[in-house]
Amino acid sequence: MLKQYIQTNIRVIMAAIVAILLLAGFHSSAANAQSANTLRVSPVRTDIQIEAGEQKIVEVTVTNVTDQPLSVRPIQNDFIAGDESGTPALILDETEFAPSHSLKRFLEPLQTAVIPAGESKTFEVVIIVPADAQAGGYFGAVRFAPSSVADGGQVNLSASVASLILLTVPGDIVEKLDLTDFTIQQNGVNGDVFRGSDDLQVAVRFQNTGNVQIGPFGKVSVLKGNDLIYEADFNNKTPRDVILPDGARAWDIPLEDLGDFGYYSVTATFTYGENNQTIEITKTFWIIPWSLVIGVLGGILLLAAIGVAVWFFLKNYKRRILRSNRQNPGSGRRG
Repeated sequence: MLKQYIQTNIRVIMAAIVAILLLAGFHSSAANAQSANTLRVSPVRTDIQIEAGEQKIVEVTVTNVTDQPLSVRPIQNDFIAGDESGTPALILDETEFAPSHSLKRFLEPLQTAVIPAGESKTFEVVIIVPADAQAGGYFGAVRFAPSSVADGGQVNLSASVASLILLTVPGDIVEKLDLTDFTIQQNGVNGDVFRGSDDLQVAVRFQNTGNVQIGPFGKVSVLKGNDLIYEADFNNKTPRDVILPDGARAWDIPLEDLGDFGYYSVTATFTYGENNQTIEITKTFWIIPWSLVIGVLGGILLLAAIGVAVWFFLKNYKRRILRSNRQNPGSGRRG
């Protein structure tokens, strides 16, 4: 029982470490994935299309950045959609496959290789797509785990680096993306009236109900009246961040350089898929600063106070006139 408990916890820790490594590749925000200054891998991500019944080779170069030779073991893993920030959930068990969209089933095994200090080796990842493979998206990761030749070849999984492969098999592709959230936020709180323009953002969320990975892109525009005052590109890069089938993903798009007061409209146009399908949406909101609110309230209170004062003055004036008439009943008559 103790042995099983320890093994379970080690797997949990390893999953967390590898997920962090994969995050860099999945977002394509780093040119190279590194861990513990041991190995570097390139490319971090490969998008490839292969017809059913055909095969292709993806070349992955691994560099030993240490001052000693390393024995590098390739490990092939499937992954599935993880959290909505884009972190994939890696299936670490080498005997398991993803329930659907498994790339690992198409991969030929790779052999361990020794990489001299400061040198690189290119691994040829052979992908064989069966003739009866269904059209759609398949994805997996090839990890490279180092071990020192001097220490007897003990593999250091925590220092592994990964290269992600996203495969598309052409055919009856279903590209369906639903925009499930489009809100204006300030400091993470939704609203349509804000007291200032700092920390405003558009929160968007997409759900992929198709059978292939989709990388939406587009533009967000902010108008004040008829004047365009701000524009921002969304996911307009190569490669684009993608949403896996049966997965969802959320983004925050900052809104900058807005004024201190006014009525604004945010319009977004998102495009996705081979046929350039589009999603358009518009939201409106107010920016009303506290200083203006306080000034308006102060003005209202001042006008109310003046109104009350005038009412009391007129009322007292009328009383004085009536009192004067009663005391001098003939003062208003001619002699």
